[in-house]
Amino acid sequence: MEPGAAAEVELKKTPLNRLHRELGGKMVDFGGWDMPVQYTAGVIEEHMRTRAAAGLFDVSHMGEIWVDGPDAISFVNALTTNDVTKLVDGQAHYSALTNEKGGVVDDLLVYRFGPEKLLLVVNAATTDKDWEWITSHKEDESVTLTNASAEYCQIAVQGPKAVGILQQLTETKLDDIKYYWFETGKVDGVDSIISRTGYTGEDGFEVYAKPEFAEQLWNKLLETGGYGAADGILPAGLAARNTLRLESAMSLYGHELGDDIAPLEAGLGWITKLQKGDFIGRDALAELKEKGLQRKLVGFEMVDRGIARDGFDVYIDDNKVGIVTSGSPAPFLKKNIGLAFLPFEFANIGQEIKIDIRGKHAAATVVPTPFYKREK
Repeated sequence: MEPGAAAEVELKKTPLNRLHRELGGKMVDFGGWDMPVQYTAGVIEEHMRTRAAAGLFDVSHMGEIWVDGPDAISFVNALTTNDVTKLVDGQAHYSALTNEKGGVVDDLLVYRFGPEKLLLVVNAATTDKDWEWITSHKEDESVTLTNASAEYCQIAVQGPKAVGILQQLTETKLDDIKYYWFETGKVDGVDSIISRTGYTGEDGFEVYAKPEFAEQLWNKLLETGGYGAADGILPAGLAARNTLRLESAMSLYGHELGDDIAPLEAGLGWITKLQKGDFIGRDALAELKEKGLQRKLVGFEMVDRGIARDGFDVYIDDNKVGIVTSGSPAPFLKKNIGLAFLPFEFANIGQEIKIDIRGKHAAATVVPTPFYKREK
């Protein structure tokens, strides 16, 4: 290699990479992973089909970390914001790893398999960072930590038809699994974790299994879901996953969450249990709560034409007051929407703001979130 030449980094591939290409997936680098951003149907159709019928998502790039041993619960409770002691077997919760300043190292799911067995599911781009963070805080606790990220595929089936599709492939009674609960069972004869969770605002499941069964499960879900029919299941890429989670006002790490963003600022006070006892960042978060937030995450809707994109500046009058964290057209709502951090005093429903879109100040209004909520 010539001096100064950068080595081309090999992108990681999920066990479904070959199928994504066969299905016409447009592949992109996502946090070091070769992932489909969309398929031939296109983002809007993938989004709308997930809202109306079902979407199939490859989320095998997510990280899985096992925490085993007598101190599993107390160890994870000291690292995360939510109260792990409140979980019972078969239940999961949404939480955050925080640093000493109260910033978010990552957001994650914590699954309780037993009093001495927890599974942490972390973001793909931050798996290595999270693993180092978690292992660096292990002292003399009686726990064994295992980075099992390569040992699982993860496939999400989401939408109003998701339960009916998946139920045809398992004897596990899916109606008995409540939101944010899970069971171990067989899907198409494959040992799986069947979790009633998702990132779309729809009902649905995330299925974890050994990677060698990924193609079998994916193909079977497409076949059972009526792939090819006008109202059948559709494979959906990263772009639709993003517009779906944005309509549902779900945070994305690196946008609404980050090392310098406190969960309280991002509207995640509900997973920040200051009263549970000590955890990393607790003191900083308690102080922030006592002093009062300086900024707050809000949802907004464009009034003028134009799409607010991540990183665009937000103005009130002629003063720059904040930044757009996520913004895009919302296919189901047929509006242009976004999330932004605003100074606390301006973070009110109905507040008029301007977004700098390529030098033009376009009008927008702060609105309630989530923008979209499915009918139960």
